[in-house]
Amino acid sequence: MKIFKKVIYVIFICLSACNAPKNKVDVIVETPKFSTPEIDIKVNELMAKMTLDEKIAQITGTRIRDIMVDGKLSREKMREHIPNGIGHFCQFSSGQALNPEELRDLVREVQDYLITETRLKIPAIFHEEAITGFATQGATTFPQQIGVSCSWNPELVKNNTTSTRKNMRAAGATFALSPMLDLSRTAHWNRHQESYGEDAYLTSRMGVAFVNGLQGDDFKTGVAATVKHFAGYGTKNNDAKTLYEEYLMPHEACIKIAGAKSVMPSYGTYKSLPISVNPSMLDRMLRREIGFDGLVVSDYGAINMVYKKYKQAPDEMTAGAMALNAGVDIELSSPTTYPLLKKAIEKSLVTENEINTSVKRSLIMKAKLGLLDQNPQIGKDGVLEFDPPENRKLAYEAASQSIVLLKNNGILPLKKDVKKIALVGPNAATTQGLLGDYTYQAMRAFWKSKDYDPLNPKLVTLKEGLENAVDKSVEIKHERGCDWSAALEAKIDKNGFGDNRLGKLKLLIVKDLPQPNLENAIKIASESDVIIAAVGENISLNGEGRWRNGIGLPGQQEAFVEKLLDTGKPVVLVLFGGRQQVIDKIEGRCAAIINAWFPGEEGGNAIADILTGKVNPSAKLSVTYPNTQKKEEVNYQNGYDKTNQPLYPFGYGLSYTNYKYSDFEMPSETNVTDARFSVSFDLENTGKVEGTEIVQLYVSPVDENSTMKTIQLKGFQRVPLKAGEKKKVIFKVSPQQLVQYKKDQWIVESGKYEFKIGASSTDIRQKGIIEFKGDNLILEKGRQIFFSENEIL
Repeated sequence: MKIFKKVIYVIFICLSACNAPKNKVDVIVETPKFSTPEIDIKVNELMAKMTLDEKIAQITGTRIRDIMVDGKLSREKMREHIPNGIGHFCQFSSGQALNPEELRDLVREVQDYLITETRLKIPAIFHEEAITGFATQGATTFPQQIGVSCSWNPELVKNNTTSTRKNMRAAGATFALSPMLDLSRTAHWNRHQESYGEDAYLTSRMGVAFVNGLQGDDFKTGVAATVKHFAGYGTKNNDAKTLYEEYLMPHEACIKIAGAKSVMPSYGTYKSLPISVNPSMLDRMLRREIGFDGLVVSDYGAINMVYKKYKQAPDEMTAGAMALNAGVDIELSSPTTYPLLKKAIEKSLVTENEINTSVKRSLIMKAKLGLLDQNPQIGKDGVLEFDPPENRKLAYEAASQSIVLLKNNGILPLKKDVKKIALVGPNAATTQGLLGDYTYQAMRAFWKSKDYDPLNPKLVTLKEGLENAVDKSVEIKHERGCDWSAALEAKIDKNGFGDNRLGKLKLLIVKDLPQPNLENAIKIASESDVIIAAVGENISLNGEGRWRNGIGLPGQQEAFVEKLLDTGKPVVLVLFGGRQQVIDKIEGRCAAIINAWFPGEEGGNAIADILTGKVNPSAKLSVTYPNTQKKEEVNYQNGYDKTNQPLYPFGYGLSYTNYKYSDFEMPSETNVTDARFSVSFDLENTGKVEGTEIVQLYVSPVDENSTMKTIQLKGFQRVPLKAGEKKKVIFKVSPQQLVQYKKDQWIVESGKYEFKIGASSTDIRQKGIIEFKGDNLILEKGRQIFFSENEIL
C-alpha cells in the first residue's frame, strides 16, 4: 500500500471547553515572526547611526539605468545618484541583455560601491519579476500563471519556483515581485493571464506553493516573495463578505502558511480611496486582522498616482506622507514622493518615528536575506547556467500539465494513418504566442521596444515540436495563412491606472515575417489528412496596459478558421493566449480544440506530444470558458444560468482515457468543533492508456436561506493511474474550511451541507449530505485552516 500525504499546512490549538464558551474557539497559526532579537539588535544599532537622508534612501528604489553612462556602470554616477545608499534596484535584469556572468558581475560591482564607498556600507536589494521564472536573458521561461493553474499541481509550482530561486540567487537577486494572487473572473481584464484563475481555494494552494519554492527554508539562501496585488485588483472589492472570504484568502494563506513577508498593494481603490493610501486595507485588514508583520512595497508609480491620477492629494509630498502613514514602507520604482518626506516632516504631515518604522522593516528584510552579514554572499562564483536540462524538463512538464483538451471527436491523438498535416495560423511557427506578460522576452519587447533572442533560452515553436514528434514519413506543410490581428485590434491604455511608462510605449511590431498567403494555406489544407490551426494572441494583444476590443479570436482569425473548416478536412484548433477566447461560432465544427495558453519555452514540444499521444492531457480549466463576449464577471460559485450555460465550466478538461468514480463514503454528521472528517471514494482508470485525473471536492449549502455561495471548491488532488488501476482517494476536511465572514466576524454555521466529488464543477460523480451539529462556531483569531488534507491509497 502506497500512501501519498500532503503537507499539513497549519497547526491549530483549540482551547479546552472549560476555558472557552461552547460556541467559540481560539486557534493559533505558527507563522514565523518577521524579525528576531538578533536582527533587532543589529538593525537598531545601524539605525542609531543614520541620518534622515540615509533613512529615506533605504525606503526608496531606483533603476540600474540611473547609474550608467553609455550603457556601462559609472562610479561617478553612483556617487552622484545614490550617495547615501539605496533600498532597492528595481527590475534590474529585465532591462538588460546580459549573459548570466555579466549580470552577476554587474550586481557585484554595484554592491561593491555600496559596501566600500557609502558611509553605512549597506548593500541594496536587487529585485525582479519571477512570475514565469527569473526575468532575465537566458533563464528558463515557464508557462504563464493562468496556464499553470490548469495543472492543479502545487508541487509543480514549487519545483518551478525553486529553480527560479537558484537562478536569482546565482545572479545576486534576493527579492521578487511575485506571485500575482488576484482572482480574475473576466477574460476581458488585460492582466487575466497573470492570475491563477477565478477560484480563491485553487489560487491559495498555488500561491502557497509558489512562495514556499521561492523562499525555500531560509531567507538567507532564498528569495523573498512579494504577494500582490492587495487586494481585489481588477474587480469590484467593496462587498465585505466577498472581499474577506475570497479576495483576501490567497494573500492571507501565503502570509500565514508560507511565511510571505512582502506585500504589494494594488493600483486600485477600496471604498473610493486608493489602496496605496488606504489605512482600512493596509493597517486594519493586512496588519491588525491578518497579522502581517513584514514589508509593504508600492507598485511602480502607484503613490504618485494618488496625486496625478486619483487627485486625492494636493501634491506629491502629501501623497508620499499619506502612503507612509497608511503603511507603505518603500516607494518603487523611481520615487517621486518619498524623497520629499523630509519636507513633509517640516509640514507636520509625517513624523520621523513613522519613517523609522518603515526604515526598520526595510533593514530587517535585508538582514533576513543575509545582506547585513559581515561578508554577504553576492551571487555565485564560476560559470552560471540559467536554463540547464533539469529546468527545461520542468518547463516541459509545466506546459504538458497546463494545456487543456477542450474537445475531441476521436481525431486525437493523431492516428498512424495521418501522413499529411497542414500546419497553419499565425502561431504555428512563431514564438510570440509562447510568451506571457512579465517574461523577460515580453518585457523587453513591450516595455523596451527591443528584440529578444528566441535562442536564449531556446523557444520551441509548435512547428519545431511537431517535427520532433511525428515520424519522418509524415509530411508537414506550413503556411501562416493569416496575421494575428487587424489594425486597431489592440491599443495601449495610456490614460489608465497602471505603470506610468505606458504613455511612452508603442505596440510591438513583429518583424521579419513573410506576408501570410491565404490561398496557399487553403491549398495545403485541402490536400492534408488533418489541419492544425494555431491561432490566438501574442505579446501585443494581452498584458498590462494592452487592451483588445473583445475576447474573440483577434483580427480575421475566425474567418480564416471557417475557410479551413469549409475544406471538409478535420480541423484541430490550438488556441494560444492569456485568456479564454470566445469560439462559439466555430466550436461545433472543429474536430478537436486545445487551449495552450502562453506555454513558455517548451510549449511547442508539449503541444506536439499531446497531439501525437506521447502525453495524455490532464489539465482542467481554472476559469469558466464563456460562450459570449459580453463584458461581465463570471464565477462558477454563483451557479451557471440554466438558460445561458458556459461553453466549458470551471474544472473541465478532457483526457484520452476514462475514469470511474465509486464507493463514496462520508459520515452523516460531525460536530462543528471537530478537527476533521473524511470524504473518500474509489477512482479507476477504465481506459487503455495511463493518465492523471484531477478530482475535485465541492460543497454546497443545503439550507436555501444560507448566505454561502451555491458551490465552492474545498479540495482537489491529481491522481495518476495506469490503465485498469484503481485507487482510494481521501479528503480530510475541517469544518473550519466552511467559515464565512458575517457581521465583522468569522463564523462556521451548523447545519446541513452537501459534499460533492466531481470531474468538474458541473460533472458531479458522487455526493452526500453531512450535518454540522452544535452551536455556531466563532473563530476569535480569524481564519486559520485553509485546506483539506489529501491521501491516496
